[in-house]
Amino acid sequence: MELELRHLKTIRAIADAGSLTRAATDLGLAQPALSAQLKRIERALGGELFERGRHGVRVTALGELVLERTRIVLPAVTELQREATRFARTPHATSALRLGGTHGPLLGALVDRLADAVPDARVTTCTSWSERELADLLTEGRLDFALAGTCGSAPPPGAGTLVWREVAVDPVFVMVPDAHPLAHRTELDLAELADEEWACVPGDGCFGDCFTAACTRAGFTPRRMYETDTASLVHLVQVGRAVGTCRATFPTTPGITTLPLTGTPLTWRHLLGWHATTQREEAAATVLAQARLAHAGVAAGSESYTLWLSAHRSPAPHPPVAPHVP
Repeated sequence: MELELRHLKTIRAIADAGSLTRAATDLGLAQPALSAQLKRIERALGGELFERGRHGVRVTALGELVLERTRIVLPAVTELQREATRFARTPHATSALRLGGTHGPLLGALVDRLADAVPDARVTTCTSWSERELADLLTEGRLDFALAGTCGSAPPPGAGTLVWREVAVDPVFVMVPDAHPLAHRTELDLAELADEEWACVPGDGCFGDCFTAACTRAGFTPRRMYETDTASLVHLVQVGRAVGTCRATFPTTPGITTLPLTGTPLTWRHLLGWHATTQREEAAATVLAQARLAHAGVAAGSESYTLWLSAHRSPAPHPPVAPHVP
């Protein structure tokens, strides 16, 4: 038999009670059962711990040695349990945060804020163009939180198993080179860009279909669409090869002007997702709050978005309504 923590507690209880009968009552055991357990403990330790007598038990030399160790071990274990409970209930106790996100300024801004909000956590990131891939990584437990997005009111990926909370809703802007004839405007009608070629970052949601539908409503069919990474998209816009689509929070970039579209025909919802069974409520609340603050900071850094917000509505970086809670 291997000695266990409960055996040390039994020895301590017998010594404190001074008799097997009283110890059995304190432990909620029958006296014969306690006697049998003590014998097994003594065999495991190699000798008697107590001398039995008419008036109770007396601790042997071996028993004194064992009791001396219990005075150290048992309080230490109790304190360990208390510390572990406090640690588990504290949002700042997370030793690592594995964040996923699509490419863009919001993920970096969130990492920056979490570095201050959760200074003891080691934050790692994983980026993907695919919102579905990020949802799968959450479901598999390979990510703790993911920043994803949906076009308009489309349902988020993995809605049956994941919790999603809305971080913010942005209008979709267009990117034109500074030398473009329309770059001086404060707002563009989508129909004014009917003769342009287009560029966007790839994704597996419905944005492509929604964009085509918006163009159809504006009276034209879009010409060639380049789906490419952000750096290549920026280059195509800078050299005048294409007009790009972007979220309103796209950072200021040399050679490029970002402009809103009249009537806001396209919107993008930023979402934070996690698996309800693996994340504590406190940790999720902390990350969500920091994501909303990160978005507000990114939005404030975009001059075109700031102007759009002042003209159309007051900034609302903290939407209270969740798009889906399973």
